[in-house]
Amino acid sequence: MTDTSVDTRMLVCVHCGATNRVSVGQPLTGGRCGKCKTSLATPQPVDIDEKMLARLQARDTGAYVLDVWAPWCGPCRMMAPAYAEAATRFAGQVRFFKLNSDQNQSASSGLGIRGIPTLIAWKDAKKIAQQPGAQTGDGLINWIKSTFRLSA
Repeated sequence: MTDTSVDTRMLVCVHCGATNRVSVGQPLTGGRCGKCKTSLATPQPVDIDEKMLARLQARDTGAYVLDVWAPWCGPCRMMAPAYAEAATRFAGQVRFFKLNSDQNQSASSGLGIRGIPTLIAWKDAKKIAQQPGAQTGDGLINWIKSTFRLSA
């Protein structure tokens, strides 16, 4: 019997909350939730709340980035188009989420957010990087590539 945990990752569907087993070699763009049939990829950033964030932190072993932001924040609004572009570019490899810090203050506090925007990266159920301040263009792309060790 082989250990399938090495060959699969667990991805939480942010639409229905179901946990899905996905092959490591399979691009996210081909994966669909077994319960609601929604794509597991995020070609555009998806807004989540603190309840979904807790579920991701507890059960998800995939790669994802969280943008902690607020609607009144100028640098957050400035970074939003670049973040959306990165979500499209890396849709097959990394998922992209947004957490409104005003609406989810306890989650923001629990993450140790001191300023917004702040990007946080997770992989294999572990927080692997945190980047405060607005990231745009090549800076954002390079941060994602180096954080997740991506070549494209």
